[in-house]
Amino acid sequence: MDMDEPGLETTPPPRPRPDPRGPAPGSLDQRVATLAAALRRARIENAEHSGARADVRAAEIARLEILRDALDPVVAQIPRDCDMFDVAVSPGERPRLFIDQIGFVEMAEDRRSYAFLQDTRHGRVTIGESDDVEHVVEAVTAYIAHRLIEREKALAVDYASGGSARASAARAAALSSGAAPRSKPARPYATKLWSAYLFLAEFLGSAVFFGLLGLLGIWLWRTYGPK
Repeated sequence: MDMDEPGLETTPPPRPRPDPRGPAPGSLDQRVATLAAALRRARIENAEHSGARADVRAAEIARLEILRDALDPVVAQIPRDCDMFDVAVSPGERPRLFIDQIGFVEMAEDRRSYAFLQDTRHGRVTIGESDDVEHVVEAVTAYIAHRLIEREKALAVDYASGGSARASAARAAALSSGAAPRSKPARPYATKLWSAYLFLAEFLGSAVFFGLLGLLGIWLWRTYGPK
């Protein structure tokens, strides 16, 4: 029987029912990352409703961890042979996110804004301060770029004057490996002859001097001695 004949109704296929549990969850790493972000937001919200010092400190650590996560794509582009940067949160009495040994981020006095600081020879300076994570990420990115340029310049200077440095390193390696030092170069024959002549002249001069001194003593004894 033809299904297209008039007067016959076709039954549409049943529609799939929506899953009451929602969409299928992502990977384990995605779920863990989402849970970690939710915990940080919860700590911040809990600190905003609580005046406890421990809660405030936990909120500062959570904000710094959020900034660290935002910096992960930037840190991933740092050359692997560069060990200047170690981006990590230090949960001390005053939590800080260290970028390198002299640059770090901590929470400002209002506990909401990020303060990007650097230790210099003239004291601690403030590079930037903002409550926007993106602005702080831009400031830290520019800071890392300038530090990499300084590293490249230092390597270029070291390469330009690397002759003596390599020679010193080779000598130090030879000494540490127990290699015998190189013998002194042989002196020319004329130099040896001249040294022998000087030694002979000094010896004869000393003999003549002491001989004359002895004759003078004998003469004085005979002339002015007891009779």
